[in-house]
Amino acid sequence: MSWKYWGAPLPGFGDTHAQLVIIGLAPAAHGGNRTGRMFTGDGSANFLMHSLHSEGFANQPTSERRDDGLRLKNAFMTAVVRCPPPHNKPSASEVANCSSYLNRELELLRPVRVVLTLGHVAFKGYLAHVKMRGIQLHGLVFRHGAVYKLPPGFPVLVASYHPSRQNTQTGRLTSKMMNRTIQAVKKIVTASAWTWLVCSKTCTALQRHFASRTRCTACNSQEVFYRLRMVSQTILV
Repeated sequence: MSWKYWGAPLPGFGDTHAQLVIIGLAPAAHGGNRTGRMFTGDGSANFLMHSLHSEGFANQPTSERRDDGLRLKNAFMTAVVRCPPPHNKPSASEVANCSSYLNRELELLRPVRVVLTLGHVAFKGYLAHVKMRGIQLHGLVFRHGAVYKLPPGFPVLVASYHPSRQNTQTGRLTSKMMNRTIQAVKKIVTASAWTWLVCSKTCTALQRHFASRTRCTACNSQEVFYRLRMVSQTILV
């Protein structure tokens, strides 16, 4: 099949008034780099879009091309690097060269409640943005399903494995894992800042006090014992 490639840096895509910002690594060589839209035209895009659609963040479960009618609702997608890096491993200089675009997008997007980082590079890229804004963070470790409450003025930070073939085809990231992450993100986006309920089984390092027995906002478990005052760290299993 003969494809005409976009072959230029990609801007972000989605709802410019979104409360959820999704940060990826870079446009895929035969996905966004070909189609001209973030997370479009490859297996990774459809893997992610299926989960977003199931929770109401997208109007359809696929992302094939720029004119396919896809609309994101309350979500905006962007990336740390704007062109496909060799072997999907951007150099430090590539990340630095593109950082001003990510920083500017994040400054313009309001009011964001959750930043979902897909992969370690995106996670580090967002932490660099926070540092650029004068906040030094310590002890934040990239793990799939990790949720971090940052200082006032910053959204909640959620980490996920990237939906790349290397992760989805090896079973490191399954559809169930992606779905649970997006479900947890939606609960954070829609919940009051003071009504998170967390369970002692799956959630750690929290400032908390006793609450009633109900379902966990993070993992949907019925083993709930604490109402969250302020999230320090939560692990979504």
